[in-house]
Amino acid sequence: MSRGQVIVTGASRGIGEAIAIELDRRGYEVAALSRTGKSPVGNGMVCDVTDENSIAKAIGQVAQRGKVVGLVNNAGAHEAKPSSELSLSEFEASMRLNASAVLVASREAYPHLRQSGEALIVNIGSFFDRLAVAENLAYCASKAAVGAITRCLASEWAKDGIRVLDVAPGYIETDLNREFLASDKVRSWLKRRVPVGRPGSVEEVARLVGALFSEKIGFLTGETIYVDGGQGANL
Repeated sequence: MSRGQVIVTGASRGIGEAIAIELDRRGYEVAALSRTGKSPVGNGMVCDVTDENSIAKAIGQVAQRGKVVGLVNNAGAHEAKPSSELSLSEFEASMRLNASAVLVASREAYPHLRQSGEALIVNIGSFFDRLAVAENLAYCASKAAVGAITRCLASEWAKDGIRVLDVAPGYIETDLNREFLASDKVRSWLKRRVPVGRPGSVEEVARLVGALFSEKIGFLTGETIYVDGGQGANL
């Protein structure tokens, strides 16, 4: 029997795909939103999270299928560029995808999550939210905004039975960066900088998210949980 529907954005690859698979394994019905609509599990749906109408339509369709108990705001992108060359449109595009979409999806899911009586939103942030990283101004700012959105929604929606958490990964190996992380230079740098001596895996992030849903820790909300191999604590 399904434990209810969880909406996962950016679920077609990487961390989002791993989260969708893990939630499916734990008995949740996954509504997997992405630009392509592809997903290895659950109901794959086409959705552009930078478009308010697209988000509203997709979440409305999910709600018509049954009870919605969760939302994972995972969709996002990382681009590095010198700040002296960063245009306002580029900065705003990063904020729209990485932060504004978190607000819009949460807002559209809110009435359905409130009806469930006990719901959870997990936002996927980044440990870059507390670092000073050259040529990453837009990304760092957008992920810091995710943490702020998490805290504010958690405070406002606690009375409605909705908890909100921010899971902030460090360096995670995905299909997009596997070749980069495999280089001897990068591996050596990670061994020096990350206490556990390696990048994390998408499955490790997914298991944390799955546990947060399955364990239903009602007193845990508004927090940013770092899964970065201890790198942030080692600064």
